[in-house]
Order: sequence, then C-alpha cells, then structure tokens
Amino acid sequence: MTTTATQHTIGDRVRVRRAFPPGHFRTPAYVRGRTGVIVTVIGTFPDPEELAYGRDGMPGRTLYRVRFNQTDLWTDYTGSRADTLDIDLYDHWLDQA
Repeated sequence: MTTTATQHTIGDRVRVRRAFPPGHFRTPAYVRGRTGVIVTVIGTFPDPEELAYGRDGMPGRTLYRVRFNQTDLWTDYTGSRADTLDIDLYDHWLDQA
C-alpha cells in the first residue's frame, strides 16, 4: 500500500483544520479549528474519504487518536476541567499547533 509519511508523534499538539468542504468527511465539525494532543498513532489505512466515492483510498493515510479538553470544545461545559474527549482523526486534517 502506498502511504503518506507519519507527520506527528505522541505528545504533539495539533490543530484540526477548520474546513467545511462539500462531500463525505469523517471529521466532526465540533473539533474543527480546535487544538488537541496526539495520544496514539493508530496506523495507516486507505483514505476513507476517497473510499466513500468508490476510489481505492490510496495513498493511505495515518490515523491518530487526538485528545481534547472538554472545556476547549464546549463553551458552556460545566463538568470537570480534567474531562477529555478522544477522537480518531486522519493526518490530512491535522496541523502542528
């Protein structure tokens, strides 16, 4: 499988790209533009956005588990400041923060 190079490592602070392109995307709108931390490099897989259109999903994309503080995601969050949310995101949605 042809793959993209791993761009991030565990502990890196990343910002999710703030984009709202038309089509089929697996990046939740509520994390776009937000900053989190890479907690796991899951692996490389065919690009699900390309697969959704019947293409082969190549080159493969690196999938990361990114942790966000709940208070950074929701302005009205009333839970503990220590509460977090982990989301799996592909490399092409992430920039260094």
